[in-house]
Amino acid sequence: MDSIRARIARWVMDNRAAMAVVFVLITVFFAVGMRNVEFRTVFSDLLPKDDPFVQVYKDHPGFGDPLTMTIMVQRTDGGTIYNSDTLQKVWDLTRDIDLAPGVDHDQILSITTEKARYAEATPYGIDMRPLMDDSVPSTPEELKDFRRRIEQSPDARTFLVSEDETATIINATFIERLLEYDKAFSYAQGLVEAARDENHDVHLAGQPALTGWVFKYQMEMRWIFGVTLAALILALIIYMRNTVGVVTPVLCSAVAAIWGLGLVGWMRSPIEPLLMVVPLLLVARSFSHCVQFTERYYEIYAQVRDRRKACELTMSVMMAPSILGIITDTAGILLIAVAPIPAMERFALFVGFWSLAIIPTGVFLISIVLSYLPAPKNIDELTADDATKGGIHSKFRNGLSALSTITNGKRGVVTACVVGALMVASTYTALQIKIGNPVEGSGLLWPDSEYNVAVRNINDNFPGVNTLEIILEANQRDTNNRVARLPETAAAALQIQALMESDDTLPPRQTLSFADYMMEGNRLFSGGHPKWMPLDMNMQATNAAANAVTFGTNPKNFSHIVGFEFQDSTVSLWYRDNKQETLDAALASAREAVDKVGTQFENFTVRLGSGTIALEHATNDVVSRYHWVVLGLLNLVILLVASFAYKSLVAGFILLVPVNFANMLLTSVMHLLGIGLDINSMMVAVIGVGVGIDYGIYLLSRICEEYTAHKGDWAETLRASLTTTGKAITFTASIMLIGILPWYFLSPIKFMADMGLLLVSIMLINMVLALVVLPLLTWLIKPRFVGREDLMVGESIDLSDHVVHNRTAEAF
Repeated sequence: MDSIRARIARWVMDNRAAMAVVFVLITVFFAVGMRNVEFRTVFSDLLPKDDPFVQVYKDHPGFGDPLTMTIMVQRTDGGTIYNSDTLQKVWDLTRDIDLAPGVDHDQILSITTEKARYAEATPYGIDMRPLMDDSVPSTPEELKDFRRRIEQSPDARTFLVSEDETATIINATFIERLLEYDKAFSYAQGLVEAARDENHDVHLAGQPALTGWVFKYQMEMRWIFGVTLAALILALIIYMRNTVGVVTPVLCSAVAAIWGLGLVGWMRSPIEPLLMVVPLLLVARSFSHCVQFTERYYEIYAQVRDRRKACELTMSVMMAPSILGIITDTAGILLIAVAPIPAMERFALFVGFWSLAIIPTGVFLISIVLSYLPAPKNIDELTADDATKGGIHSKFRNGLSALSTITNGKRGVVTACVVGALMVASTYTALQIKIGNPVEGSGLLWPDSEYNVAVRNINDNFPGVNTLEIILEANQRDTNNRVARLPETAAAALQIQALMESDDTLPPRQTLSFADYMMEGNRLFSGGHPKWMPLDMNMQATNAAANAVTFGTNPKNFSHIVGFEFQDSTVSLWYRDNKQETLDAALASAREAVDKVGTQFENFTVRLGSGTIALEHATNDVVSRYHWVVLGLLNLVILLVASFAYKSLVAGFILLVPVNFANMLLTSVMHLLGIGLDINSMMVAVIGVGVGIDYGIYLLSRICEEYTAHKGDWAETLRASLTTTGKAITFTASIMLIGILPWYFLSPIKFMADMGLLLVSIMLINMVLALVVLPLLTWLIKPRFVGREDLMVGESIDLSDHVVHNRTAEAF
C-alpha cells in the first residue's frame, strides 16, 4: 500500500536539491540570530511567581535581600581584629567593594561605615555616632577606644564582630537590574585574593558570589563539553568506520543546535547557564535518532544497493517512530513550563523548539545528506550476521541475541520475578529522596570548594548568611503615622522574637528587629542600666526611644531592618544552614509564632516571609508541588500518543511501565548518591523519561514489524528486534556513557558532575529496561496490536521489488 509516509518520502527525494537549499537558508537565518545569544542569570526569574513568599520579597526587596555578598576578614595568627593592619584592611575592602559594578551604595555595612553605630548617653541626650571616625585607629589609645565603641554597640558585637574577636564581616548588597554576576564576582574575588596575607584569611560568600563561581566554572566547563563531543565523534568513528555514519549525526545535530540557539538569539531571551546540561542531552538525543536512522539505512541499502531508493525507503519506515519519539521528548520538555518559574518557562520554549528541530533534521535532512554521501564501503561488515565478517557489529548482535532468550519462555518467567522485586525495592527507595539542598552551603559546588569553605567559616563565626524575614507591613502610608515606631508594632515584633527564640525544635541563632534598637535607646535614655531596656508600650515611650536612636542619623542606616519612612519593618532571624530540614523547621516555627501573635492589626499586617530561607523554600516547594504533576501529565501524553499510534491502550501501558520503572531507579540512584531533588535535577529526571520512551518506541515498532515477518514466532521476533534496533539502542547509550562519565571526575561544579552521573544512569537504566522489560512485557501480554497491518508504526516493507543485483545500476 502506498502510504502517506511513502508519498512524502518520495516527494522529498524527488526534490532533494531544493529541500537542501531550504535547509541551508533556514540554518543561515538562525545562525545569524546566534549573535544575540546571552547566557545570564536573572535572580527574580528563578523564583516561582505564584508563591506568597516571593510576593513578599518583591514587595520588600530590601529586607533580607539575598543579592548580598559577605566578605569575612579573619586573623590567622591568634591576634584580634583590634590592630591597625586588620582595621586598615577592612577599611580598604569596604571602600573598594563600594566601587563594585551594580552595588547599592546605600547598602554597604561594616565596622568602618557610617551605618555601624554605637549609642552614648551625654548631658545633652543620646548621641549616635559611627563606630569608626574618618580614619583608621592607629595608636593604642585609639584602638582601645574603638574596642570600647564596639562593646557599646550590641548589634556590632553580635553581627559584625565574631565572639572571639578574630573576625569581622563586610556586607554589600547589589541592585538586580544592574547586577552582572560575572563582572561583580570577578571584581569582588579580586579584592578578596589581594587582601589575603600571612596573617589574614579572607572569605567571600552570598548568592551573587555563588552565581559568580558558577559563571567562572562554566567557562572552564567548555573544554569538558569539548572533550565530550570529541569522545562522541571518536566513538562514532570506531563503531561506524565510514563517512556516512560519522558525518550524518554530527551535521544533523549541529543544525538542530543552531536552530535552537538561533531562536533564543532572535527572541533575545537570556539562557540560564546552569541549565546548559540539558541541551547537551538534546545533542545526545539527536545522535540517538540519527544512529537509529542510519542503522536502518544500512540494512535497506545492503539489499537494494541504491542510495537514493534506500534513503526513500528508510525515511518511509522510520518517519512515524522517529516523529513519535521526538514528540514525546518535546512534551516532557514543554511540560517543565507547568512549574511557574519564568526562567523555566523560557528554557522550556528554547529547549522544546530545539527538540522539535530534530524532526526535520533527523528525518528529512538526514535522508538528503545520506543520499548525497558516498555509500559505506563496509556495508557487508555493518550488516553481516557472521561474527567472522561483522567485527564489533556482529559481536553486538550475538550478545543481544543471547539477551533475548531471557525475555521469553521459562527464562522470561524468572526475569519477570526479578524485575518485579526490583520495581518494589526501587519505588520504596525513590520515595525516600529529600527535596532541596541536603548539605550546608551550596550543593552546586563541591564541599571543599572555596565558596562552601567560606560559608562554613562565616557560619562558624557569625549568625550566618541565611535569614528568615517576618515583615510588619503598614496598612496605610501616612507620614504623620510612623507605623514602625508604634507600641503595637514594637510589641508584636518582640513577641515574635520571644516565641521564635523559645522554640524547642530549632531556635534561630540570632534575631533582630527595630524594637531592639528602641530598647537600647530606652536603656540609655533612662540612665544606662540593663533593667531599663524593656519598653513601656505607650506612644510617649516608644517615640522617645525611637527618637533617641534615630535623631541626627540617616534613616538609611536602618534600612536593613526598617523602611526609609519608618512604615514597614522586619523581624530578622538567622539560621546556620539552608538544608531542607532547616527550612521546614524554621518556617514551621515562624508560622506558629505568627498564628499566636496574629496577622491583622489596626495599623499593620504581619506577612511571612522573605529572606534566603523563605525564598529557597519557595523554590523547593515548586518541586514538591509539580514533580509528580509533571510526570503524571507526561505519562498521560505518552499514553494518548502511543495509544493513537499503535491503536491500543495496551501499547501505551507497555511503553509506560519501563520508563516509570527507569524513573524510580534513577530517583533511587539520586537518593543513594545524596543528591537532593531540586528544580534542576527534576528537569533532568523528567527529560530522562523522554530518553526511555524513545528507546521503547523504536523497539516496539520494530517488534511489530518483525512479528509479521516471522509469522507470530515470539522468540524469533524478539531476537530479530534486539539484534537490529536493540543494537542501535545499545550503541547510543554506550557512547553517551563514554562521553559524559568523565564529567564526574573533571567538573569543578558538583552539580554538573552529579548531572553527568545522572545522565549516564539515565542512558544505562533506560537501555537495560528497553532491552529487557519491554520485550518481556510484550511476550507476557502478547498484545494483538503487534499483528495489525494498519499501524502508523511498525510498517513492514517488501524489499524484493527494489533489490538491485547490479551495483552499477545505483541511482545518483
